Amino acid sequence: MRMVIIFLSISFFTACNFSFNPPSNPFKKSEKSPETLPLNTLKLPNGFKIEAYAEDVKNARSIKLSKKNTLFVGTRGLGNVYALRDSNKDLKIDQKITLFEDGNMPNGVALKDGDLYVAEVNRILKFEDIENNLTLNLSPEVVYDQYPEESHHGWKFIDFGPDGKLYVPVGAPCNICESEEEVFNSITSLDVDTKEMKILHNGIRNTVGFNWHPETKELWFSDNGRDMMGDDIPGCELNRVTGTKQHFGYPYCHQGDLIDPKLGDGKSCDDYVAPVQVLGPHVAPLGIEFYQSGMFPEAYQNKVFIAEHGSWNRSKKSGYRITTVTLDENYNAVAYEPFIYGWLNEETDDVWGRPVDMEWMDDGSLLISDDFANAVYRVSYSDGF
Repeated sequence: MRMVIIFLSISFFTACNFSFNPPSNPFKKSEKSPETLPLNTLKLPNGFKIEAYAEDVKNARSIKLSKKNTLFVGTRGLGNVYALRDSNKDLKIDQKITLFEDGNMPNGVALKDGDLYVAEVNRILKFEDIENNLTLNLSPEVVYDQYPEESHHGWKFIDFGPDGKLYVPVGAPCNICESEEEVFNSITSLDVDTKEMKILHNGIRNTVGFNWHPETKELWFSDNGRDMMGDDIPGCELNRVTGTKQHFGYPYCHQGDLIDPKLGDGKSCDDYVAPVQVLGPHVAPLGIEFYQSGMFPEAYQNKVFIAEHGSWNRSKKSGYRITTVTLDENYNAVAYEPFIYGWLNEETDDVWGRPVDMEWMDDGSLLISDDFANAVYRVSYSDGF
């Protein structure tokens, strides 16, 4: 009887195309964050250059650049929040200040009216007049503490929208499941003055990066696809919000056209908003940015830049790169292409870096955080490179 049960269990998982890879460290034991950054292994288009802007920034995740060019950096596993300064303006960070320690996954950072907002798993913190208080052991104000306490997909990317509200996602508390509480699998908005929280959109498994289109002001966001359906499905997503209270499919439909084998019975993908672009499977898209500046060539204007953090349980790794999505005049995707790659050695499957978030500098160059190499890079363009 015991052998029959084992055989049936294996047959079920094989039929559903599940992976048996355990959710453990995705890297080989030989892989660790590099002591020196092998930037020469990175491939960029002609005319572009990537340099170290900051090093030894442990677990650098979400980043936000202030008007005074202070770069605020959140972390996930480490629990710290940093402020980075380039005091002599040589485009290299020479001052790192730890503002906050031992937080509960303080991943998200945002700025409004000179105040720094930090997202932990279940609460939003505010550090008032942060530029004049760049010291350790600050006492933040708790703005809101009613978000769920589940840590599975509990780390948050946050930012203020055109409406002045703080946008806060709440990821699924699982790989694939139906959630009894509506707040899961959602993007919410929070009025930081009145403390009113609203659920805006549902069916979003885990977004750790979003932005607003510079022309339409519509919200666009990345979403990480579910695990354990095999190496090649589902694709991760780039999504666009075009209305109110929209549903983007999770947990019933993935990548716009793939019904979930466990929870999708009786459902139709036609009932949900399809992604603008299906990204690679398990590439883990995080930060997204629209290009609107003068440094890069005109062809990059309004392109979507995506930081693909990289797969954790695919038999052959995918992601670990910066990609772009080109849009036509109707905001449909017409091209999905690599922009920077080389953090993953595709021949050996070894990894030395994992891009997370991006910010534009005033001169039009691009900052990229890396929580594995513990660094922030600066990407610039010149005809002379």
